[in-house]
Amino acid sequence: MSNMDRAYHIIQKPVITEKASDDSAARNSYTFRVPQDANKVEIRNAIEQLFEVKVTSVNTLNVRSKIRRRGFVAGQTPAWKKAMVCLADGQTIDVL
Repeated sequence: MSNMDRAYHIIQKPVITEKASDDSAARNSYTFRVPQDANKVEIRNAIEQLFEVKVTSVNTLNVRSKIRRRGFVAGQTPAWKKAMVCLADGQTIDVL
């Protein structure tokens, strides 16, 4: 797997929620869904390579699964990892 393929594998999709968009406006921060085995260095390199921006910090957290019910059937949502990436001043990413 080449570096570019790994970068596309690491950045799965942007998280577009109200809280994430407020954070991007206030702190120049963007939120992405990443694989659970990705580390901060890989995420930083993938963002810098794909979007050609300068990353100042990367924060990650594991989102736990939740139990959901629909009638008598109980199931679980999958667990996933979230990465919040702060960019240098004056740089943006068009995620929409």
